[in-house]
Amino acid sequence: MLRLDDLKQTRVYQDALEEGRQEGKLEVVPLLLKMGLTVEQIAEQLQLDLAAVQQVAEGSEAVTEEG
Repeated sequence: MLRLDDLKQTRVYQDALEEGRQEGKLEVVPLLLKMGLTVEQIAEQLQLDLAAVQQVAEGSEAVTEEG
């Protein structure tokens, strides 16, 4: 049976952890845009792919226009 320390060393665990970190960063993109940061600034500071930040930004604009 895997102990917690052993589990944390597995590739599946590491991938899931990184995915969670990325999702957390992407969740703050709309807030940072409202604060006046550019997509480029957000991507640089959060160390995210520019295309991913742009996609979230476009999605948040659509929600803002609807609401």
